Amino acid sequence: MSDLAINVDGLGKNYRLGQHQEAYRTLRETLVESCALPFRMIKGAIRRRRPAGAATADSFWALNDVSFQVRRGDIVGVIGRNGAGKSTLLKVLSGITEPTNGCAEIYGRIASLLEVGTGFHPELTGRENVYLNGAILGMKRDEIARKFHDIVAFAEVERFIDTPVKHYSSGMYLRLAFAVAAHLDPDILLIDEVLAVGDVRFQRKCLGKVSELSHSDGRTVLLVSHNMGAISSLCDRVLVLDQGCVVGMGETEAMISDYLRMNDERTQTTLEHRTDRRGDGRLRITGISILDRFGNAIEAGTTGADLIIGLTYKVQGLQKLNDVWLRLVIKDSFGVDLFKCANRYVGVRFDGVSDEGMICCRIPRLPIAEGEYILDLVCGVHEHDIVDAIDHAAKIQVNRGDFFGTQLYYHRPSMYVDQVWGIELSTPKPWTAPVPVLQTNNQSLV
Repeated sequence: MSDLAINVDGLGKNYRLGQHQEAYRTLRETLVESCALPFRMIKGAIRRRRPAGAATADSFWALNDVSFQVRRGDIVGVIGRNGAGKSTLLKVLSGITEPTNGCAEIYGRIASLLEVGTGFHPELTGRENVYLNGAILGMKRDEIARKFHDIVAFAEVERFIDTPVKHYSSGMYLRLAFAVAAHLDPDILLIDEVLAVGDVRFQRKCLGKVSELSHSDGRTVLLVSHNMGAISSLCDRVLVLDQGCVVGMGETEAMISDYLRMNDERTQTTLEHRTDRRGDGRLRITGISILDRFGNAIEAGTTGADLIIGLTYKVQGLQKLNDVWLRLVIKDSFGVDLFKCANRYVGVRFDGVSDEGMICCRIPRLPIAEGEYILDLVCGVHEHDIVDAIDHAAKIQVNRGDFFGTQLYYHRPSMYVDQVWGIELSTPKPWTAPVPVLQTNNQSLV
């Protein structure tokens, strides 16, 4: 057991829908709770022997009988679709929420980066938050002071370190939060998908730091990410979760392959019969069609040719929905986002949507190279109300095409962009790119 960093046995977390599970505690209640910690550990050992049970109509198991072990110095990736239980697992491991069943044993000091700015007080400056967050992680003031300049330099917020963090951008929040967690010598570091907030350069910097922490300093890292490229390059092992249960844990490439195969199998189920969807159901997307520029059904798109994605829908009952929005996410085979399409991006609003019909999105001059791609979709009403959302809703095959009309194929890129080249004898003259004209109405974009 001496080489174990994390031991999870029969872990379960049940939530009752529509009710608050954990009320906010006062400082006094928190201190009392801390004093009761040894008794909670005994209770956890008892819970470990309880069966998880079945979810009732007003509850669901975010985690259900999860068991695994992580050795010291390992980087373990945690993957799964949205709602699989990844973030809940990290919250239980970090002590933010208590398990319903089972227990998790942590051997060493733990630091977590679960959301941007977790543990930061918006009214305090960056400097004050470094000390506050370090103290929360169990560091002494002298230890924080010794590493303070390294933290600030890594976060690249020197100019703003004495500014209240409520004025920080989300990227600045992220940089400082990650820098604190990574530099204060935790034995175990838990990282959720927050690295997706930073720019590409800082993401690479963070991933490099994660690799350094594990391979040079012997730290243990649990990394939740949808970026299969990062998981593949960083992680020694991978844990796959689905609907709160462990699907498998093992060698990285094998687990990624199994996960992608699971997603492929989901796309074989007709969209109307998919049960792994989110939303209140007022509107359901019942089918996805790939069409050419004339509206004819096609098996595959072509690079450089217009493509129409048709989404057939059905509205529940006799209601009419206003301000309906849709977002399509095109991903590569590793699940990395390539681009997104949304009617709100182009100022199109759908009102009075009722009964059944089709909403279409036209992509002029399809900019992606030949290959197989994944389509995720989210549909909502008003600002935040999600009515239907499906990950891996469909696969889109793209055939090779002549994007530039030159019949020249040198190196196949992932994406193509329109471009203009020329030799200028002085400062380039201003120019205006042509603006595409899209005809719209309140039911479709074609």
